[in-house]
Amino acid sequence: MTRQSHVMKLTFGAMFVALTAIGANITSIVPFLVVGGVPITLQTFFAILAGLVLGSRLGAFAMFAYMLLGLVGVPVYAQFGGGFSSILNPTFGFIISFIIVAYVAGWIREKNDNLVSYIIAALVGFLINYLFGTNWMYMAYKLWFEAPEGFTYWMAWLWMLPPLPKDVILAIVAGIFAHRLAKHNVVFRTEKVEKAA
Repeated sequence: MTRQSHVMKLTFGAMFVALTAIGANITSIVPFLVVGGVPITLQTFFAILAGLVLGSRLGAFAMFAYMLLGLVGVPVYAQFGGGFSSILNPTFGFIISFIIVAYVAGWIREKNDNLVSYIIAALVGFLINYLFGTNWMYMAYKLWFEAPEGFTYWMAWLWMLPPLPKDVILAIVAGIFAHRLAKHNVVFRTEKVEKAA
């Protein structure tokens, strides 16, 4: 695979920022997809896909750009949210996790190019998203946000059950889709390119 230009990398990175913003706002079109204050979105799907397609560093950078875009006030978060006050939102941990998700999924994919590795990378990314985001949500409700009556750590995890099957399936779909893109030389193989340079 030939070296992709910096312009192409930036274009793909910007595309994933836009896709994540679109995935975040599906709940604005279908409002009932909010359970326990947690929007059921496609952000995790696109964060995983960013890592698999763009690689660890560029994928993580795209998700970092998405986070910063929202923090400066552009309404790219779920339900067209944005602004620096979003950092206090109980679900902001999921947004932070997208950076880690993309990096880890990309890093695993860079180590091995077969379909199983793509799916494992996607599922590991999904697990990171749930672990980081749910723990942030629990701490937010306990420390600086008004928690519902009787709110416990296990209740926070119960709130994550409704989107769980959807996110597992979409993670597997992301792995399969990215692997198919790799066959058409759409996936960035930054590590191999750098070694060959």
